[in-house]
Amino acid sequence: MEYQVFLDELAQGDESFKQLLYKRYLRYKEDEKMKPYQAELIKLQEHLEKYHQKMIVLVEGRDAAGKGGSIRRITRYMNEKHYRVVALGKPSNVQTSQWYFQRYVEQFPRGGEIVLFDRSWYNRAMVEPIFKFCTQQQYTTFMNTVSQFENDLVEHDIVFHKIYFSVSKKTQQERFSDRETNQLKKWKLSEIDVQMQEKWDEFTEMKYQMLKCTHSHTSPWAIIRSNDKHRAHLNAIKSILDKVDYEDRNMSLDYTVDEDIYYSGAREIELMENHLRETGKFIV
Repeated sequence: MEYQVFLDELAQGDESFKQLLYKRYLRYKEDEKMKPYQAELIKLQEHLEKYHQKMIVLVEGRDAAGKGGSIRRITRYMNEKHYRVVALGKPSNVQTSQWYFQRYVEQFPRGGEIVLFDRSWYNRAMVEPIFKFCTQQQYTTFMNTVSQFENDLVEHDIVFHKIYFSVSKKTQQERFSDRETNQLKKWKLSEIDVQMQEKWDEFTEMKYQMLKCTHSHTSPWAIIRSNDKHRAHLNAIKSILDKVDYEDRNMSLDYTVDEDIYYSGAREIELMENHLRETGKFIV
C-alpha cells in the first residue's frame, strides 16, 4: 500500500478503526522500548556459550498470567541454537513410575545453553494437588525435597532463576473471556481453565504454601504482577539479565526492576500474610 493511500484510508476510517490503529501503535512503541534489552539477552547467550555455562529459567503462574507471551518476548531475537523452551505435557505411564524430577532433568541445558521451562516441576505444588493429579503423600514428598534439589543445581554452577507471574482474578477472567470469543486464541482454553476461577482461593492458598516452603537465599522466587503485559515482559527480561554478570553490558540502559510490580518471594509472602490478617483471606 502506498503511503498516500494509507493516509486516505485513515482519514475515512471510523472511530473503532482509529482506536485499533492506536493500540497497534502503542504495541509498536512497547516493542521498540524492549529491543535494547532483548539485544542484551543475545550478549548474555554469547557469554554463557563462551564460558560453557548453563542457565535454567522457570516461568510459573496461573493460567492466563502471561507466561507464554513473556517467553516469546524473551526468546524473540535470541540465537535459537543456544536456547530451548520446554513445556512438558502429561507424563507417560513410564514417567509416572520414575523419580518425579527425572523427566525434567532429561531436559536440562548443556554447556552454553539456556532452557526456559514453561511450567515446571512446580506443577506438583499447585495444579496437581488441587485437581487430585497426585496424592497427598506425593505432594508432601515434593515440598520436603524440592529445595534440596534446587540447591544441588546451584551447587553444580547452573544459573537458576524462578519467575512467578501473578495475575489478578479480574484480569484472568477477562483473558479467559477473550479466549472464548477470539478464534485465534480458542485453542488456549482448556477444561481446567474453566475451573480456575472457581478454585481461585485454593490456588492462592497453594501459592502461599509454595512460596513459604521454596523461597530461599539460594533459590529465590521473583514475583511479577502481570496485569500489564508489557511491564511484565520487560521486567522478566531485566530479571534474567541481572542473574548473569555478562560481558559488554550496555551501561546506558536502566536495569532496575519496577518496584510497583516486581517483588521478591519474601516480600510477596509478607504481603499475603498482611492481607490474611487484615481481610481473613489471601488476595494476591
